[in-house]
Amino acid sequence: MSARTMLLPALAALLAVGCGSEDQLRRVEQEVGDLKLEVFKLRQTVEDGNKKAQADQQAASEARTQDRRFQADLQDSLRQVQDTTRALNNRLNSLPPAKAGSRPVVEPQPAAVGEDERAFNAAVLDYNRGNYPLAAEGLDLFLTAYRLSAKRPEAMFFLGLCHYNQRAFDKAQAAFDRIIKEHAASPQFLPAKLKRAQCLLKLGLKPAAVIAFQELVNGFSNSAEARTAQQELSDLGL
Repeated sequence: MSARTMLLPALAALLAVGCGSEDQLRRVEQEVGDLKLEVFKLRQTVEDGNKKAQADQQAASEARTQDRRFQADLQDSLRQVQDTTRALNNRLNSLPPAKAGSRPVVEPQPAAVGEDERAFNAAVLDYNRGNYPLAAEGLDLFLTAYRLSAKRPEAMFFLGLCHYNQRAFDKAQAAFDRIIKEHAASPQFLPAKLKRAQCLLKLGLKPAAVIAFQELVNGFSNSAEARTAQQELSDLGL
């Protein structure tokens, strides 16, 4: 019920009583004042309700935006895992089969885990848990402390992924560039070239990204990274 609907019957009733004396006039004025106060309270209630409704709508909109960002990050991480898995499978399939009559391969006994590997594994564990800032900090410390470790290319790659997942694409590109320049013979070389190209695309450097994708397609046509690069080019309409 609106304030006007409540006020009109009350005023009509007051006027029907008449204003024959000063006491009656004061009572009428008092009751009119009370009605005005009620109208003010009702208006305040309506305004508060409107503000709350607007706040609820804004909160719902922000929640939907955050959900879309989470889904996009999740899909991106899943795609990275799939790309890495395909690359490893291709490398395993490319190994020559054992010749008949050859001596059996003796599996090496597991060596004791070194301090550098423990530090690397701890950082990767943080990465797998989705704690990218902490993982990046651990990987930076690892790269500073263990300059001769065989895990350095992997550490650089995971560091690049940490920055990539935090949308710090310039820092991610720098990490992948280091792998390409310093560890060209490592298994992380082709994955790093692919991620570097994707960083360029994310940074809005489309021409440079197209060149980087084409380098993979033309120079490493049988690799999983080349197939992913071809898909990226197709998505760009090329």
